Amino acid sequence: MRALFRLTCWLLLASTCRAGLPPRDQVARVARFIAHLCDWTSMATISSRRPVAGQPFSNVFSVSDGPRGSSSGVPYLYLTRMEVSVQDLQVNPQASLSMSLAQTHYCRQQGFDPQSPLCAHIILSGSVLEVNGTEADFAKKALFSRHPEMIDWPSDHSWFFAKFNITQVWVLDYFGGVKTVSPDEYFQASPYEKHN
Repeated sequence: MRALFRLTCWLLLASTCRAGLPPRDQVARVARFIAHLCDWTSMATISSRRPVAGQPFSNVFSVSDGPRGSSSGVPYLYLTRMEVSVQDLQVNPQASLSMSLAQTHYCRQQGFDPQSPLCAHIILSGSVLEVNGTEADFAKKALFSRHPEMIDWPSDHSWFFAKFNITQVWVLDYFGGVKTVSPDEYFQASPYEKHN
């Protein structure tokens, strides 16, 4: 059973990474590729709780920018106000997200340490905003298609859909330092290989 599970995971990764990481000179595409491939993120907020009030506070969240193969570029989250980081966001919605190909099999297969610049990762700066209507419908499809367990999470937790409103994109995918991408460049890029 484990072998079948591993094979299924590998096939999903292979189908998404068929062409591998986009060329490193296409920085916005690299960022979109990572954002679409990763299923979870580390979100840093400014803590509103003692004894660490005012200090950075990092926590892990499931994320999706769309069903596999349908990238929107917008990281969507399924949140409850009972969660400690969400309580921070109610005081200050500013946050940052970090996603790395170390979360996939890519870096391990290439022999890259998670801290190596060759194990590409992104940091998104911005804020978390609740979404409603059509956008909430898309967020639900994006998240539940990749995190089906969410469907059965306790209904008494007042779950809501939110998006990460990106104000800056930071990409580290090679030696020589971090590269920045504007939100416009990020959203105009495609994570997919273009076929002629």
